[in-house]
Amino acid sequence: MLLNDPDLVKLLKQAYSAEKAAAFAYQGHAGSVSSKEEKLAIKQIEIDEWNHRNEVLTLMNIYQVPVSKWYEVKNYIIGKTISASCYLIGWFMPFYFAGNLESGNVCEYVRMKRLFNALNITEHDEVLYEMSLKEKEHEVYFYEQIKTSKLLPYFERFFAWGEHKRKNDIDLELGFKIEDTNTYCEGFHEKKKKPEIIKEEQFEIVDAQASGLTSQI
Repeated sequence: MLLNDPDLVKLLKQAYSAEKAAAFAYQGHAGSVSSKEEKLAIKQIEIDEWNHRNEVLTLMNIYQVPVSKWYEVKNYIIGKTISASCYLIGWFMPFYFAGNLESGNVCEYVRMKRLFNALNITEHDEVLYEMSLKEKEHEVYFYEQIKTSKLLPYFERFFAWGEHKRKNDIDLELGFKIEDTNTYCEGFHEKKKKPEIIKEEQFEIVDAQASGLTSQI
């Protein structure tokens, strides 16, 4: 079965490759911190990203979506670059930008579920819900590490993520249920179809056609 939605196909390709970039980045992040607890937590998040990559590949194989060589090369370079930079930019920034990234990834899988559902495909609801939930847990973890930092308000002002700004509207304390998933992240990278403008000449053609049909009845 092929997917009749180019946006969904593109999203699958991007998500598959982006998970590799994230996993590589967390390798450097885990290596750059001195706390054993932080190392273990970040290493587990890396494992989660590899698992997500495998889950997305499974979906791609089902619908014969090919892996994008361009996205793979691009995200390999991005991931390795971020991984190396973690040893140079201090403790705060890797945590901050990881949380910022994960905040957007939450909506990525919510949107993926919504696009599948629009095609009347619901058998992947649970795995997509679980991945979006896991990404949200990642975001919460990174935020908790830096929430008392004096740098956070300044970074939030410029990068739109922090105590008051998030890239998703999910609050785990209020609950996040699979049956409500499609009500979250509305408008996330989704194109709104512009209303079609009908010219006066088109109205005249329609009227003429209608008059012809009427005369035949």
